[in-house]
Amino acid sequence: MAAMTSSARPLLNRRLAEFGTTIFAEMSALALSTGSINLGQGFPDTDGPEAIREAAVRALRDGRGNQYPPGPGVPELRTAIADHQQRRYGTQLDADREVLVTAGATEAIAASLLALVEPGDEVIAFEPYYDSYAASIALAGGTRVPVTLRPDAGAFRLDLDELRAAVTPRTRLLLVNTPHNPTGTVLTRAELTAIAELAVERDLLVVTDEVYEHLTFGAAEHIPLATLPGMRERTVTIGSAGKTFSFTGWKVGWVTSTPELVTAVRSAKQFLTYVSAGPFQYAIAEALTLPDSYFEDFRADMTAKRNLLTAGLRDAGFEVFEPAGTYFVTTDIRPLDPSGDGFAFCRALPERCGVVAIPNAVFYDDRAAGAPFVRFAFCKRESVLTEAVGRLKQL
Repeated sequence: MAAMTSSARPLLNRRLAEFGTTIFAEMSALALSTGSINLGQGFPDTDGPEAIREAAVRALRDGRGNQYPPGPGVPELRTAIADHQQRRYGTQLDADREVLVTAGATEAIAASLLALVEPGDEVIAFEPYYDSYAASIALAGGTRVPVTLRPDAGAFRLDLDELRAAVTPRTRLLLVNTPHNPTGTVLTRAELTAIAELAVERDLLVVTDEVYEHLTFGAAEHIPLATLPGMRERTVTIGSAGKTFSFTGWKVGWVTSTPELVTAVRSAKQFLTYVSAGPFQYAIAEALTLPDSYFEDFRADMTAKRNLLTAGLRDAGFEVFEPAGTYFVTTDIRPLDPSGDGFAFCRALPERCGVVAIPNAVFYDDRAAGAPFVRFAFCKRESVLTEAVGRLKQL
């Protein structure tokens, strides 16, 4: 018997009507069907440290985390997160009251926005932005207000005057991402200071996505926004193990903030996944105690891969915006395709040369502003990147 539906109302919640199947699913399916190299979706093609994988196996065998872990996360991981923040940034955290473990950064973003945003509140996000930002703001009933990072002298820059002008009496929250996906921008101390001063002046909350904190290149430096004057009490900081330790499938993320803000986020989080990744939490607790040499070697490896891919993209004819952070590189296709249609370019690219990329326009409200830009991921084996660069020369 056919299911009964109402013709007057669509099945999907109207707040989600603009969000269909993600471009990542479409392009990954295209990679499979064409046998292309997938430089679209940002996941490594090798696992992280063997010792950390074995730590997860050991936890499974020892029965640690096989049943529901504590709601805020296992104590070992919360302590390791607090110690990591203290060691690297001098941030003092109470592991019991100021750290919350989540199902990756995606849940941390959703729980934070569901907890802190009410219908009618405005949320300012820097575009292009990670696609879950828009969906989470919509689910919370908030209004998305984009401030566009614009290309300038080989990089994407934040216009601080445009940011200030975007703040209205309805603005509740700034959603900041640095190092920034997809542009690879790393906000400077001066830019972060200006953001902090604006947040204090206008009494705004800030959610800051810092999952690429260990992936900055050259002179770029990651500075947690919560460490700046006046920001500790108004900032929710989001971190993640997946990008740093190359175990993205484990989905271990976290929130750090004041007890009051962490309690608010936990109130929403408990009705999403409740808990997750039990045995993996113990493994990530060990990962966070790895010596500084691990993080230095990781950064050096990614720097070499960045340089390999960016050089190959330039040789193929793209204009390249060399990233200061993350493991993505944004290109302008117009030297190769004057139409500047990133969607059409990416959908044709697998057939043209056997490589998959992502059109940046999916990360913009202003699709025209993002139309000519295309993102490639370099978190792949060097041999895969070398093969991809060879294929791209066909363009």
